Formats: sequence, C-alpha cells, structure tokens
Amino acid sequence: MYLSRFLSLHALWVTVSSVMQHYPSVWGHYDVCKTQIYTEEGKVWDYMACQPEARDMIKYVKVTLDPPDITCGDPPETFCAMGNPYMCNNECDASTQELAHPPELMFDLEGRHPSTFWQSTTWKDYPKPLHVNITLSWNKTIELTDNIVITFESGRPDQMILEKSLDYGRTWQPYQYYATDCLDAFHMDPKSVRDLSQHTVLEIICTEEYSTGYMTNSKIIHFEIKDRFAFFAGPRLHNMASLYGQLDTTKKLRDFFTITDLRIRLLRPATGEIYVDEQHLARYFYAISDIRVYGRCKCNLHATGCKEENKRLLCECEHNTTGPDCGKCKKNYQGRPWSPGSYLPIPKGTANICIPSISSIGNPPKFDRIWPNISSLEVSKPNQANVCDNELLHCQNGGTCINNVRCQCPPAYTGILCEKLKCERDPGGCSQNSGQEAISHRPLLLLTALLGVTGLCIC
Repeated sequence: MYLSRFLSLHALWVTVSSVMQHYPSVWGHYDVCKTQIYTEEGKVWDYMACQPEARDMIKYVKVTLDPPDITCGDPPETFCAMGNPYMCNNECDASTQELAHPPELMFDLEGRHPSTFWQSTTWKDYPKPLHVNITLSWNKTIELTDNIVITFESGRPDQMILEKSLDYGRTWQPYQYYATDCLDAFHMDPKSVRDLSQHTVLEIICTEEYSTGYMTNSKIIHFEIKDRFAFFAGPRLHNMASLYGQLDTTKKLRDFFTITDLRIRLLRPATGEIYVDEQHLARYFYAISDIRVYGRCKCNLHATGCKEENKRLLCECEHNTTGPDCGKCKKNYQGRPWSPGSYLPIPKGTANICIPSISSIGNPPKFDRIWPNISSLEVSKPNQANVCDNELLHCQNGGTCINNVRCQCPPAYTGILCEKLKCERDPGGCSQNSGQEAISHRPLLLLTALLGVTGLCIC
C-alpha cells in the first residue's frame, strides 16, 4: 500500500517537474519567449520577456579610420622595433602583403606568432599631434555584456579617449579617459573602477592604470563592464536578479551599457619618456592587434534571435512585434500601445505582447488603434471580439480566462490581460520581488491540485 502510494507521488512529482522545466532558472536567463503550460482549459501559451544570447560583436562591425590615410605603408616607411625602440629597420609597405598592416588586422583571429596588427604612420610630423579616430559601427543597437578589450602591439598610448554613441554616430559621449597623467592631459583626478560605487557607477573617470609605455606585459586596455555589473550583482555576478532589476527600473543605467557605435580616439602615442626624442620619431606610432566587444542585440526583450541580413543585424521578433529592435507592434496587432518587455517580476519577466487590433478580429475600424473600455465591447453578444482566449489573447502571469469575457488575475496583477503589476500604481513603485511569491508557489499549487484529483494525502 505504502509502496503504491510512494510510486503515485513520484509519478505526480515527475509530472510537476516536466511542467516546470521550461521556466527560466531562479534569476532568469530570459532565453525563451514563450512556453506551453497546462491549465484547467488545457495547454496554453505563456509569454515571457526574452533576449538574444551574448556574442562576439566584432564579427559584425564596420571600421572607419580618420584621417583615412593614417594607416602606414603608402608610401612605404620604416619604423622602430617594439622591443627595441632604437632598432629602426622594420618596414611597413601596403603593396606587400607580408609587410602591410591594414585595419582589418585589428579583428582577425590571433594566436599566431608573430601576431597581426593594424599600424598607423609614424610621428614624423612632430610637433603636430598624431591624432587617430577609430570608429566601430554596427548599424544596430547593442547591449554590452563584457569588458571592452583593446590590445596594442605598440606601447599603450599616453593619451586616449573611449567614446560611445547611441544615435548611430550623430552625437558622442565619453566612456572613459586614459592617460599617463590625467591631471595634465584632461584636468581630471585619476581614478579606477574600484573607486566607484552603486551611486557613482555612471561617473566618467580618467584612469592611469592602462597608459604605461614600452612594457612587453602591458599591452592591454580595458573598459570594465563586469566590474560595474558587480556593484549590483556581487563580485562573481551571482545575483543577476539584482542587476536585471536595476536595469529594468533605471533608464540611465540601461543606456550606459547600450551603444550603436564606439570610437577610440588616440591622442598621443606611447613615448616611454617625459620628452619626445625628435631624433628618432620613427619610434612613435600606434599599433593595435586585437579589439574585443561582447554584447547582444537590443530587442527590447521581445526576441531570442538576431540575424544578419544585407550586412545588417536584425532582431527575430516575437510577441507580435516588428522592426530592427522589435520597437513596434505588427500590423493588425495594435490593440494597445507598444511597450518593451520587462525583466520583472523575476524570473520570467513580463512579455508585454502586442495584442490584435479590434478591427482585425471582427469589430468596426474605429477601434483599430487602442483597446476600448471592456464594457463598450459588449462581449456577451454574439459575433463580438473575445477579451481573452487560450491562443492569441492569453491571460498573462497566471491569470485565468473566464468565458472569454475577462481575465481573473492573481492578487499581484491587473490589466485586461493581467499584464501589469498592481504595485506600479503605488507611490513607492515595485520592489525587485514584486510578483515573485505567486511564481514561487506554482509547483506546490500544481502538485496539490494533482493530489486532489487522485485522492492521495500527504500526511
């Protein structure tokens, strides 16, 4: 008897586990846009916030140099060796493949010896400044997920600025300043990311950490994304729920990690000295062997895929959205204004799907743009539109569709399709755990329901 009861309980728990396996993990990877769940009315779609996987964005970049003729080799010129700045018998020649250093060598696969690199002309026009702008463009909004890493084959520059654009290069803002002497170069006190906090994480700083001269182990410059994430998610980024909550509720923080373009402004090459040796100007130039930028396409939490089409990245939109960033509702799905998805409540967020326009499902065209008040639909009459169903108009966040007339929402939610948190109306707003309690009890509620059906008792 006890064995049969145990086996029945085990079978029930397997059923519960299979139902729950499609839900994101505790803090949410947001890698699923919808999944089927079981309700009293059978299988229905449950929609959730979703985003593409992070990837190496350099594969899709377009690079532009200013001035355009700043790359060495046309005409050919000699320069000094990296390790020995007085051995000046190396040659750069654009017409010979083995001696050329074009911009694309900043992005090719490394691991070979000698490494490949882009190189500028030497500082032969000193004291005229040797300025170079390297612009990286994606023609797509990108959300950064890891450190930006620039590896110099020459010494790291004495002065450099990393800049970002959010409007495809029309305007620029500084990301970080780099200098051997921040006060002298930019009139800023030197700082590092370790000097920042949650409250000052958006501060633009000047750092002296990455601006030493000719040192073989000092070729890399970082812009620390993960260290800034760590102020919210902890040193090992274990508490991503906290970070997602901050990104969801703080637009300035979200925009800080979002770009369409990056610009590397090289203002003064590595000299290794207080003064410039005018007798050996071939010592001074810029050379970059590798640039790494990791991120994901920004799809407003409405897509898990991002594809390249006609040399442009496009989100593979779901939730009845469309556009390069899933930034609008599809035609005939404009039953309410478009809205981005939300990371909250953890772990699956809120999809904020676009719902059918009233005119697209049988009602007069005057309701084409917005949902009218429910009472004005007269949904109880024949041939009128459903407010909810188990296909397109699914009640969200665990809501139940009652006779296709209304959604019966859980206590924490409101809205026509239970798509909004009630706490959003409160003066204090929503906490990061809003709506979490209802989600955390789903397995237990389902198990209880199944036990009730079989008549078993857990004693």
